[in-house]
Amino acid sequence: MDGKRVRSSVDLELQGGSKPELQKRSTSTILTPGRMIFTCFMFLPLMVLLLGANRNPSFEWLLGVGITAEIGSKYGYSSASFSEPPKDKLLGGLLSAGFDEASCLSRYQSALYRKQSNHAPSPYLVSRLRRYEALHRRCGPNTELYQKAIEQLKSNRSKEPTECNYVVWLPSDGLGNRIITIVSAFLYAVLNDKVLLVHLPGDLRDLFCEPFPGTSWVLPSDFPVKNLESFFVNAAWRFRDMLGKKLDAAEGSLPSYLYLHLTHDQRFSDHRFFCEEAQPLLQRTPWLLLRSNQYFVPALFRASQYEKELSLLFPKKKSVVFHHLGRYLLHPANPVWGYITRYYDAYLGNAKEMVGLQIRIFDAAPISSDQMIAQILNCSTQERLLPEINLTEPAHPLTRRTQPKAVLLTTLYSGYFEKLRNMYYQYATSTGETIAVYQPSHEEQQHTEQQNHNKKALMEMYLLSCSDALITSGYSTFGYVAQALGGLQPWILLRPDKGTSACLRATSMEPCFHSPQGYQCMGERSSEEEDVGRVRECEDVPGGLKLVD
Repeated sequence: MDGKRVRSSVDLELQGGSKPELQKRSTSTILTPGRMIFTCFMFLPLMVLLLGANRNPSFEWLLGVGITAEIGSKYGYSSASFSEPPKDKLLGGLLSAGFDEASCLSRYQSALYRKQSNHAPSPYLVSRLRRYEALHRRCGPNTELYQKAIEQLKSNRSKEPTECNYVVWLPSDGLGNRIITIVSAFLYAVLNDKVLLVHLPGDLRDLFCEPFPGTSWVLPSDFPVKNLESFFVNAAWRFRDMLGKKLDAAEGSLPSYLYLHLTHDQRFSDHRFFCEEAQPLLQRTPWLLLRSNQYFVPALFRASQYEKELSLLFPKKKSVVFHHLGRYLLHPANPVWGYITRYYDAYLGNAKEMVGLQIRIFDAAPISSDQMIAQILNCSTQERLLPEINLTEPAHPLTRRTQPKAVLLTTLYSGYFEKLRNMYYQYATSTGETIAVYQPSHEEQQHTEQQNHNKKALMEMYLLSCSDALITSGYSTFGYVAQALGGLQPWILLRPDKGTSACLRATSMEPCFHSPQGYQCMGERSSEEEDVGRVRECEDVPGGLKLVD
């Protein structure tokens, strides 16, 4: 709440004239490109007002304004040009300067839309990222060393140490789960000098830019291990099975790859992955195929073999791991970034303050829409995020230059938007503030297998990360991504079966490791003995672990 986003310096005013008159003028006047752009921007607020009064501003409508945005960019009127450039587009050295900016606009423009981070990366983390980039360029796809590693993989045996070793990330569950596991896998790769490659099925294609300069992190389609989507607990060379056989890493009897299964299901997870006894096998195996739906970073902090390196990477704060690595790795591709910026500029950029509201309803903890609305209002008013509503007084007429407070609502369902919007339209607030409610999309059901669905989800995560304050739903990885990217400690809406309070403040911006049970190693401290300054039980998940300071 104490920092403001960089906002547009242009104050557009609504011009007079009826709709027929405006149409008549537009058809009788020859517009130059410059006049066309000026006219589009002059009437954009009127379009927003008319659309917002009748229906929810939707993602689909934004697809239709893409041509206008591209024309404006061509003539130097892109939305980003209206904001002051960020003081540090490289985010304290997190980002490499060795990219063509036009190929991935979000990489250096994200700072225009988010609050400035109060957390600087350590010099050691910056140097370690540059070192990793050099390793990835040397060992990445289409290199001689990569091809050599592939030939060894085809042989089904690892007979000698290889210069390049790999972690292949395999997707599991929804986009939020996928994102938090990519960050987890990347940190593991950095700690072990391995190269991270990601297997991207069709529903994940064209969502993100390449994060490493001069190379690719996408697993090539001719990778010799096939059927990766169905690779599961019955896979050959399963880590748990190999560890049980006590293979001698020094004797060269290693498989060419190991499959690692790290999910919430304790029956199948490879619990010993983080244990010191397993490290010789893991370090000498050239290919690790990893599937997870968990943010397992807290388990890395509990592993003694990584303690020294992690203290160098994150010396002052442990609760910034995702904040730094997420902003380093995850940059929306240009088409998705266009959706994000157009929606922000059309609906959110002129707000004096933005409150993000993320609602997720779980089948295991059902709650009616009326109960959820009541919980949201109780939380937002008690924490002074939104003003109270005066149910006995109608809403005041809008003044010409009223600057609203925006509520960005993200949820699969449309009913919450209608109720919140109508409530603030019909009744006055106790402070006299104007509250504008927006919802980019409502899919009604989750469709992770659809690329367009994932684009909308990514758009909404990034928009939420631009909030001044954030309210999220407990257990939701969608909310975890938004809060960590934005550097926000959210207020968490507790599930009805987990607490009586409307919400509580998160102790850190870090995601929760939902299912750490079973990952305890021999001779290590139990979770009860854990250093409270490093790892603590999650607020929203009993038994879960998260990094704190």
